[in-house]
Amino acid sequence: MATTTSTDNTGLLDYLAPHFTEATGIALRWTATGTGKALELGKNCDVDVLLVHAPKAEKQYVAAGYGKNRQKIMYNEFVLIGPADDPAGIKGKSVVAALSAIGRKQAGFVSRGDDSGTHKKEQILWQMAKQPVPDKQPWYIQTGQGMLASIHVALERGAYTLTDRGTYIKYAHDQDGRPPLVVLVEGDAVLRNQYSVIEVAPVHCPNVDAGPARKFSDWMAGPKAQQLIGDFELMGKKLFIPNAGQ
Repeated sequence: MATTTSTDNTGLLDYLAPHFTEATGIALRWTATGTGKALELGKNCDVDVLLVHAPKAEKQYVAAGYGKNRQKIMYNEFVLIGPADDPAGIKGKSVVAALSAIGRKQAGFVSRGDDSGTHKKEQILWQMAKQPVPDKQPWYIQTGQGMLASIHVALERGAYTLTDRGTYIKYAHDQDGRPPLVVLVEGDAVLRNQYSVIEVAPVHCPNVDAGPARKFSDWMAGPKAQQLIGDFELMGKKLFIPNAGQ
C-alpha cells in the first residue's frame, strides 16, 4: 500500500495492521509519502492499494482509469499552528483571513512543498485567500518532507504551518502535552480532511494483487475497522473520525 505520512506518523497503521492480518491472514506492508507521490506509485503499478487524502486528485485518478472503488474511510481536519505569541495575529480568524494576514506581514510559513494532500490543500487555501501561492519568497520555507518533520522546521523557524489534526495530536503527545506550537486557526468547513481507500485498477495494472486489495478496502470500510479507528486516541483525543458509507 501507498499511504500518506499522517496515517504512518500517528501510529494508526501500526495499530490497525495486526487486526487486519488477524481477520484476513494478509500481511499489510506500506510506504508512507505525500498523496501526490502515492498516486504516482499507483499509476506506476508499484502498489496494490492506496490510503490517501486529496479528494479532487483522487477522483481524477479514478476517472483516468488508474484506480477503482474509492471508499471514504475517515476524516479529521486541517489546522493552522504557530508560535504562541502569534506574530501575525491570526488566532481565532478564519483560515482565509489568517493566510491573508500571514502573506501581508510576510510572517514565516513552512510548507511541505511535496505535492502531498496537505500541500494541495494549502495551495487551495492561498488561492481562496486571494493571495498568490508563495514559492521562493524568503519567508516561505518549503521542506519537501513529511508532516512531523515540517512541524519541527516550523518550530525551529518560529513559523506557522498547516497540519492535519491527527499529526498535531501526535506531535503534542511527543511534547508531553506541552507543544511549543499551538493551534491558532481551526473549525472552518473548508478545513475538513477526508481520507479514502482506492484500489489500483487491474485494467491498468494487470499484475496488481487485486484480491487482497479489495479485502483491505472492504475491511477498512467495515464495522470492525471503523470501530478501531474511532477508538484510536492519544491524550484522550480522537485522531480520526470514521465515516465509511457517508
